[in-house]
Formats: sequence, C-alpha cells, structure tokens
Amino acid sequence: MYGIREKTSFNDPSREAEKEVRLVSSAERSVKTTTASRVVLDATDITRALTRIAHEILERNKGPDDVILLGIPRRGVPLAHRMAKVMAKVEGTEVPSGSLDVTMYRDDLRLRPARTLEPTDIPGHGVDGALVVLVDDVLFSGRTVRAALDALGDLGRPRGVQLAVLVDRGHRELPIRADFVGKNLPTSLAERVTVTLAETDAVDAVVISPAEGGIS
Repeated sequence: MYGIREKTSFNDPSREAEKEVRLVSSAERSVKTTTASRVVLDATDITRALTRIAHEILERNKGPDDVILLGIPRRGVPLAHRMAKVMAKVEGTEVPSGSLDVTMYRDDLRLRPARTLEPTDIPGHGVDGALVVLVDDVLFSGRTVRAALDALGDLGRPRGVQLAVLVDRGHRELPIRADFVGKNLPTSLAERVTVTLAETDAVDAVVISPAEGGIS
C-alpha cells in the first residue's frame, strides 16, 4: 500500500489549531467542524497525493495508452479529472476521464431506496479493451467499489480494472483492495471521514470527526 510522506506531525497542537482555523474560515458552509474534529489532509496535501497517484498510474501501466479514469460520483469524479490533467501534462497527450454512476447497483437499495441518480459519462470509444482506473474519495467497506465493478461490467469488457482512492480508512467488508492510495487513515467505526473538494464544496480538505449516532 502507498502512504504519503508528511513533513509535519498532525499531533502537533499548534499545527492542528492552525489547520482547523483555516478550514473554518474558508469553508464554514461546506464542512461542519467541532472541537473533536481534526483535519488530516489540507489542499496542499490533497494536491500532492493526487499528483503522486497520477505518476504511479503511469509508471505501473507504462504510460497512458488505453487508460481511462472513471470517477465514482460524487467526489470521485473531480478527483479523476484532476489526475487526468496531471497525467496529460506529464505525457503531453490527453488522458480520458469520466464518471460511473453506481446507484442502481448498490446492495442497500432496498434499505435506502430514495437515491438521486448521477450521470455516467464514458469517454472515447467505451471501456472494451481499455484499462479502467476507478477513482473514489474514500475506501471503506468496499461495497461501493463492488457496485462499480457490476456497473462497469454492463458497459463492456475492459482488459483490466484498477482502483485509486484518496483515503483508505479500513474496515473492509468485502475482499477489495486499492491499487493506488493517497492516504492510509486508521479509523474507528465511531468516527466519520469527510472529504470536501473545491469543485463540490468550495474547499479541499479531509476531516475526521465523531460519527452521528456513533457509526459512520
């Protein structure tokens, strides 16, 4: 698994206070912070992690040929687009990116049937024969990724599928593992991991806070 090298400790009280103040001032409407919440990745950290993952994808696949990045809505989509831009800058050629809605493939639909459908946008000539990199913000139980694999199977037959996530918080319920990870983040089930992005929430941040009801 891949980690992210940190130059400062998030256990440093002065640094922690500075990060939380900056988050509240720039995203009061986007992130609900409390005295118990803590910022584990800020905008600079997220940019650095996505840049590293983009380079790792290119290295593992020996370039961008046949690579398609598909983000899982909502926040996986802007992450996929950002990494595609980094890869295009490195390689000097466009790297296609799009979105893959998994709503109708979730195994909890009967428990929570009222869900908004998100767009599926498959670039280029589809996924047949392509190397598809699924992109999501947080890897948790693995059930969303399982739904994405089912959705992808209905669209065609890629020659390979890889998984890139900004945060892996553990607690897997299915045998699913990410190929590319921005940050391995040990958590308890009594904590919630919230990812906000400039495209959807006006600010880039990853915050850990107490889960409502005790379970995230």
